[in-house]
Amino acid sequence: MNIKSTTKRGFTLIELLVVIAIIAILMVVVVITLNPGQLLAQSRDSNRLSDMSTLRTSLTLYTADVVTSTALSGTAQGKGYCFSYIVSSSCATWFPSVTGGAASSVVATVANGRKVDGTGWVPVNFNAISSGAPFSQLPIDPVNTVTGNTLFYSYTASGTAMFKLAAKMESTKFQFGGTSDVVSTDGGVDTSTYETGPGITTL
Repeated sequence: MNIKSTTKRGFTLIELLVVIAIIAILMVVVVITLNPGQLLAQSRDSNRLSDMSTLRTSLTLYTADVVTSTALSGTAQGKGYCFSYIVSSSCATWFPSVTGGAASSVVATVANGRKVDGTGWVPVNFNAISSGAPFSQLPIDPVNTVTGNTLFYSYTASGTAMFKLAAKMESTKFQFGGTSDVVSTDGGVDTSTYETGPGITTL
């Protein structure tokens, strides 16, 4: 009776090194292809577009329900409003059509920035809407809390129904010339920001 002995053969060191090298190359290719930084930026841009849509809808509701002669403009017609934790910064450059340059911009304070009672970065009292304010806090840019950034939302208005909201896109996908460019296709006059609202060509 013959008994055949079987010997289990393991991986050699060379084979293991080759496998590890292949896995490392695949990981590098995946990281380069997917670009996690850009994916996160795209996610934040999607959030920005959603916030702009929410704000536009809320302001449109306000103009239909509450509007008065200066309701959309805060304390003065034609000013540009924004909110940044860098209180000294100015949003005047976001409003090329607003007369007066830097003097026409107002940066909301950190304490009041997100309030919906008219003291926030959008100087409209959303509490006056008959159905109540559509949100408990004004939305702000996802990166707005980072010191030194230039990513924040802005707003300007004139008259009883003319207003414009703006946000800078962070990812190359949504920026001017990107594969999902929302900046050059929004109908506005500024090629550095996404604009929405009935006043995008005049404010």
